[in-house]
Amino acid sequence: MASSGASISIEPRSAQGQRFLIIEARYYADIANELLKGAIEALELAGAEHDVITVPGALEIPAAIAMALETGDYDGFIALGTVIRGETTHYEIVSGESARALMEISVVDALPLGNGILTVENEAQAWARARVNEQNKGGGAANAALAMAALKARLGEQS
Repeated sequence: MASSGASISIEPRSAQGQRFLIIEARYYADIANELLKGAIEALELAGAEHDVITVPGALEIPAAIAMALETGDYDGFIALGTVIRGETTHYEIVSGESARALMEISVVDALPLGNGILTVENEAQAWARARVNEQNKGGGAANAALAMAALKARLGEQS
């Protein structure tokens, strides 16, 4: 298929009537609050509705999405969490396996998904990425989910 060259942009109120699920791991509660703030602001600007569920950690996020998929209630998903490197190999397992599972579920289920799971060396890096007035990765994850939902809708119109 030839490309039209048009990119998907998120305009205010462009996602009205859509509903997204934010799945957040609150292991680092203050950082989680900031990620959530950015995601909610982005969804509200786009006019999308949202629900929020909390899971114990980043590894549980893909399973929660799989469970929520069965409801058919959502147009897309936003995964939020923070994994900070520690003294053991646990960091590699959690960051790698959560990312792998999110990628797998998004491809297999053609799922509009924004991955806002931070994988960082230290808390300072996490804060720089989470703060809405800095890198705003929560808002970025929501915008990615919105863009992929718009792409899915556009591709559905072409078939």
